[in-house]
Amino acid sequence: MIAYPTGSEHRIALRSGVGATAGVVQERELAFKRLFIEGPILIVVEQGSKSLRWPGGACEIRAGEAIALAGGQSVDVTNRTGEQGSYRARWVAWDGALIAAHANAHAQQAVIRHALPITGAPADFIAAFGQAAEAMEGERVPLDIARHRAAELLLWIGLHGGRFEQSRDLTLAVKLRRMVGGDVAREWSAGVVASEFAVSEATLRRKLADEGTSLSAILVDARMTFALQLLQSTAQPVTQIALAVGYQTPSQFAMRFRDRFGFAPTAVRGHRRQTVLESLRP
Repeated sequence: MIAYPTGSEHRIALRSGVGATAGVVQERELAFKRLFIEGPILIVVEQGSKSLRWPGGACEIRAGEAIALAGGQSVDVTNRTGEQGSYRARWVAWDGALIAAHANAHAQQAVIRHALPITGAPADFIAAFGQAAEAMEGERVPLDIARHRAAELLLWIGLHGGRFEQSRDLTLAVKLRRMVGGDVAREWSAGVVASEFAVSEATLRRKLADEGTSLSAILVDARMTFALQLLQSTAQPVTQIALAVGYQTPSQFAMRFRDRFGFAPTAVRGHRRQTVLESLRP
């Protein structure tokens, strides 16, 4: 088990210039179709297992193993509980400048196009992961040391066979997804988005249609994916999460969430609901 700062499992920590980290806890098996991966991310599974599928590939990651995922793609994910009855994992993501610096310094390494499973990881790799996560949790670790720890984790990934891409030609849909992901609660009208990309509304709609999507579809998916992240990794109440992703009522949010993932928001929080019920037993 990786040691993290107290309370780190119930919030998403973001440190400027370093990266972000959070824990995930589930008490039941859940499957997520077409889950968008915003940027490069490393996930370590602690309990249970994680199955992933992407165009042209698939893998299963068990407890004690990790997977490095490239950003700008959608994957199918299933999290399964282990013998302890829970699925537990933690992820870290890096500041873009650290990804770019590593890519420049290690251009000879193979680029991770979709995913790089890391099995049989040595104890030093797991320790480096824990130290990087701790460095992203707050400012107890000096900034230069925190950046060094985050960069060290990229070196470990390189030793296991790959590096993240410094930059890539992104589709309009991915560019739009990243833009609205920075403020999912904002009212992103077609006029506002078209202005941001310096195109007409008609051109925006046509280009998105050519990529098989639309502004409304991207908005809903970005909001629901962020809501899922908040449900998995924080203790925020559902009403607050609904507001955070742009919905005024929990019922409207719950309907959209169920349409997107196939289950209610409360299903993600089953472990917390069960804990409350047990505490009320005589």
